[in-house]
Order: sequence, then structure tokens, then C-alpha cells
Amino acid sequence: MGSWAKLKSSSWAYHTAVLSLYGFFAYCRVAEPFLTPYLMGPNKNISGEVVTNYLFPIWTYSKLACLLPVFLLTDFLRHKPLVVVQGLFLVTNYVLLCFAPGLLAMVFLQVNYGVVTSTEVAYLSYIYSVIPIENYQRATGYVRSAMLVGYTFGASLAQVLVSVAELDLFYLNAITLGTVSMAFLISFWLPMPQRGLFFKGKKDAAVGSSSHQTGPLGADRPEEAVMDKEEVGSRQEKMELDGSGGWHSLENMASAGHLLWKSFRETYSSRNVIYWSLWWALATAGYEQIFNYVQLMWDHIEPSATSSIYNGAVEAACSLVGAIAAFSVGHLKVTWAVWGELALGLFSAVATGAVFLMALTSSIWACYAGYVIFKSCYMLLITITTFQIASNLSMECYALAFGINTFVAILLQTIVTLVVVDEATLGLDIVTQFIVYGSYYAFISVLFLIRGTYTACTNQRSPELTQSKEHERSGDVISAERF
Repeated sequence: MGSWAKLKSSSWAYHTAVLSLYGFFAYCRVAEPFLTPYLMGPNKNISGEVVTNYLFPIWTYSKLACLLPVFLLTDFLRHKPLVVVQGLFLVTNYVLLCFAPGLLAMVFLQVNYGVVTSTEVAYLSYIYSVIPIENYQRATGYVRSAMLVGYTFGASLAQVLVSVAELDLFYLNAITLGTVSMAFLISFWLPMPQRGLFFKGKKDAAVGSSSHQTGPLGADRPEEAVMDKEEVGSRQEKMELDGSGGWHSLENMASAGHLLWKSFRETYSSRNVIYWSLWWALATAGYEQIFNYVQLMWDHIEPSATSSIYNGAVEAACSLVGAIAAFSVGHLKVTWAVWGELALGLFSAVATGAVFLMALTSSIWACYAGYVIFKSCYMLLITITTFQIASNLSMECYALAFGINTFVAILLQTIVTLVVVDEATLGLDIVTQFIVYGSYYAFISVLFLIRGTYTACTNQRSPELTQSKEHERSGDVISAERF
């Protein structure tokens, strides 16, 4: 029993395993590849125009409204409660899809799903608050692979049930209700981080400033010393909760605000972090739009009411490729500081071609192929990007970068939705929308091809300068973790 408790409190493997298990079940959404046919079919009987230009934009606006408070609450409540909330709202989501009739219920569904997707910030940044920095790359690959494997399994099962068993789409939502309920239960197993990154008590802050650890868990210290520190911190927190110096005090709120500002300055003082963050925000905004509306494109090319559809098989294929890519990133020995920005440009160019293929083809199979290529490119690059940013920042700085980058991405997505999709403005048809998204990705690819080519050529001419910058960045990480 002692060794099990020791594993739970100090091993990065335990945290990664539980988060991966949660991710598998939370993203094993059997019904998701067939959401649009379900809404437009006899079960809900909502027209395609209402789904495209009215319902789906509500989700985007809801996510934007929830994201900022969720980000602040994530650290204030130390991640785990927000992950539990995500699991609860996932359950609510599929209860509504299964049993709630009428358009008003589907409007509430979109608001509910906005909460689900906004709390992904808590889930995806959780791992960087509890594992050593030297395990960031592997842990990122494992967690994202688990998410994609879960999605692949769910999509594959959905396709088999639809094509072979000819099951009604209602039962796909019922099965998904079961898988997300399992994720909700698993969320209670997640260990609670010992303290927040920004919201700390005075004694915690004093302990943190006096320690000289070089990683989130003090990787340069013996394991027993780390556990003693955590136990001391836990006792101090209990004492602080009863006094005026606790994490809820005005003084600590001011201290958290100061640390947030200091982290912001530290984070975006690096040009490399700015460039990677720019790609993250721009590409994620475009990806979310395409992911949300691709089923409507498929239905436009080949209506689900009159044709056999293979949405599940396509989602399974691209998620499997993405999972392999994400897992591989955890083991690649590539100098991303040199070649990473060029890779962003090259793969973004491939993604651009894939989006234009989806927009301009009249073949459903060509459209499917374009989507597989597009999603695989994005999954590979977002894994590289999150690792590259995390490995160059302290916990505080990375958590802030994650929240800011995600917020900017959703803000951009909201602007695109408001201008291009919403029925109150342009309300463009689905084909024109995808032409706009292709042009958007073309801009991203040109921007990063130019920047990446310049960076690669500069570093090839001065390799010793590259090594010098790598050492400087390593020093910056350590110094940032001490403030």
C-alpha cells in the first residue's frame, strides 16, 4: 500500500495514466461523427440552414463567454474540479441529445457544449502542473494519443453500428452517454495538485520562493524530499484556510494578479514562444470551424437521408493517423527550434490544399480524403506546438500561455463565425464557407513558410548561435520557475 501511495503522489506515470484513461472515455463519443445527420433526421427534424447558421454559432459564442472565467477558476480551484465539471456537462450533453425534444432544448445543448469545450483548458493543461519538465514531451504525446485513440474507437464503433447493424442514430447517443459517464467517474480519481500556480497562500509562496527546484516537482531533489515538501505544503494550506492569509484573501488575490502579469511578461518576451503561439491561435481557430461544419459539407455533397454515409470510418481513419503522429512526437529527436517553424508552414500548406479539395470537389470520397489529410496535419502540428511551448516555459508561464492562446483562438473563431456563418450577417452557404477557410489556411501557410525558411537558413549558417540560444532558453526556464 505504501508503494502505491508513493506512486500516486510522486510519479509522472500515474498522472499521465489517469489523464489518458479519462481522455479515452471522454473522447470516445460514438455519436459525434453522426451528430449533424441526427439533428437533421427524424429524431430532431431540424433543417440544415438552422443547424448551420443558427445552432452551431451559439456553441462558439458560449465557449468564448465561458473560457476566461474557466481559465481563472482552473488555477483557483486547482484543475481537478473543472475536469469533474467537464465530465458532468458531457453527461448532461448526451442526456439532452437522447431525451430532450424541440429546438429550445438544442439551443441549451449548444450552451452546455460550450462549457464542455471551454473546460478542455483545465484538462489539457493539468498535466503540466504535476509532472517534471523532462517528461513533458512524452506525456503530451501519450495524453493526446489516448484522446485520439478514444475518438478512433468511438468513430469505428459508430460506423459498424450504422453500416452493419443498421442501428438508429438514437442508440449511438445512448452508448456515448455510457462512455462519458465512465469518464465522469474516472475524473474523481485524478490527484489534486498540491497548490495552484497563481493562487497561493503566503506560506506556500514563501516555501516556493525559497526552494531551488528546476522542474515542477523538483526533479533535482530526492523523491523523499519532494514528498516531505508536499506534505508540509498541504499542512500549511489547511492552516491558511482557517486564517486571513489563505488563498482566498485579498492579499493573495493581489499576489496572484502580480504573478499573472509577471508570467505574461516572461512568457511573451520570447520571440519563439510568440511565433509558436501565433500558429496555435490561428490554426486552432480554423480547425475548429472546419471540424464543426465538415459534416454539413458531407451532407451537401451526398445527403445522408438518401445515401450510405461513412462519417465514422473517416473520423476513425484521421484520428488514428493523428494518434500515431502524436505518439511519435513523444519519441522524435528533432531540433524543433530550427526546423519547427518551417514544418508549421509546410504542413499548413498541405492542410490548405486539403481544405480547398473539400470545398471544390463533387466527390464524397475526395472530400473524405481531404478531411483525413487536414485533420492529421493539424493533430501532428498542435502536439509539436504544445510541447515546444511547454518545454521552454515554467509551469506558471505555460499555463498562462495555454489559456491566452486558446482564448485568442476562440476569439478569432467567434469573429469568423459572426462574419461568415451567422444568419444575422453574411450567412454564407457551406461551400463558400470552406473556400473562405481554405484562404484563411493559405495565409497561415505563407506566413510560416516565409518565417520558417528564414529561421532554418539563419540557423544553418550559424549553428553555434543556435546552440547558444538553446542554452539560454534552458536557463530562462529555470529562472522563470523560481519567481
